[in-house]
Amino acid sequence: MSERTILVWFRNDLRIDDNEILLEATRKADKVLPVYCFDPYYFKTTPSGTPKTGNFRAKFLIESVQNLRDNLRAMGSELIVCYGSPAIEIPRLAAEYQVNEVYHHREVAFEETGISEQVEAALWKIKLNLKHFIGHTLYHKEDLPFPIKDIPDSFATFRKKIERDSNVRVIVPAPATINTPAITDAGEIPTLLQLGLEEPPADPRDHFHFAGGETVAHERLQHFFANFNPALNGKTKNATSGSALSPWLTFGCISPRQVYWAAVKHGPNTNQSLILELLWRDYFRFMFKKYGNQFFKADGFKDEAPIVSADQHDLLEQWKSGNTGVPFIDACMHQLNATGYINNYCRQSVAIFLVKDLQVDWTKGAAYFEEQLIDYSPASNWGNWAFIAGVGSDPRDNKYFIPAKPATGHDPKEEFIQTWLPATGAELDALAG
Repeated sequence: MSERTILVWFRNDLRIDDNEILLEATRKADKVLPVYCFDPYYFKTTPSGTPKTGNFRAKFLIESVQNLRDNLRAMGSELIVCYGSPAIEIPRLAAEYQVNEVYHHREVAFEETGISEQVEAALWKIKLNLKHFIGHTLYHKEDLPFPIKDIPDSFATFRKKIERDSNVRVIVPAPATINTPAITDAGEIPTLLQLGLEEPPADPRDHFHFAGGETVAHERLQHFFANFNPALNGKTKNATSGSALSPWLTFGCISPRQVYWAAVKHGPNTNQSLILELLWRDYFRFMFKKYGNQFFKADGFKDEAPIVSADQHDLLEQWKSGNTGVPFIDACMHQLNATGYINNYCRQSVAIFLVKDLQVDWTKGAAYFEEQLIDYSPASNWGNWAFIAGVGSDPRDNKYFIPAKPATGHDPKEEFIQTWLPATGAELDALAG
């Protein structure tokens, strides 16, 4: 009997631990072929003349793929890396290595699901199956207390029902061994220059470097708990707000379940802030399953889009460059442009300011975040912006996103504020409307 080979197509699940498709492949096949494909679609120039993926996120991705390859090699395996359309490259590799089936994790946004459909159609032509798995959320879709079509639009209701009626599944172990076919050419991981991007300039104000990969993700998680201060309501001694785990969660270098069970292990004082972050991620992903492309439209799933200013182009450019004249807003944008990251409080503040005060089309702000953020995720980004614009979930349902408390402790580092003073709580109250 001939050997059975399964190709594992890595996308936003760049880890070995708690990776169901990798473990399942080792159980169901004699050989496993791990593959990552750099898709040129994500490195194209948008109609506005900006890169779809900025250099901060691309650098983090390259580091994450390299770390996955290193970790697989440490197990005696290998990661094939290719550059091109997955609809071409995955079937090509499947034919070359006599693959019997292809595994991958299902996505929710239309661009990502569209690519999956292209790969599925191409594999079908050579009589191969693309098997879909669910592995990007804290709660498994099959364990929800309601069908996708009936997911509450209110986050508060969603949270109450899911915490009461659902359970988080246990972490699946890493494979003990991964038997890989003899690989003729594993391929080279592209550089930023080969992807059409430049190396991000070193900024002396950036004191926290986000390095990609599963290894660093676990180091970051341990660092969070080692520096956690319950008296600061979820902030660590060395971070301005939150866990800052989102870049590693975005690329799947660590799973939501790993973060959840680590929080549970470390006691109730750490649960609230971390698990709330994970619940918001789940909420937006499930809402994308429910509403789909409506999140990318200016009117969302409401009857009309917010009012926009006649000179919104100039106002948008002032906002993007951090030249609005509002110290706290400008400081946040300076930090975003210099590092590819700002904490959640800053994100909500600058989004509210763009939409409510400047009256700029919210989709333009969301598109800029897509380009700039290291941790850009379609569901979280576009869902959150629609929330702020009032065309998504009802902002009255939950105060988590409304920056109505003083900015003390939430400001970017002083270097980004330059000679300005931080915004006062009253100023932020005004921004919140």
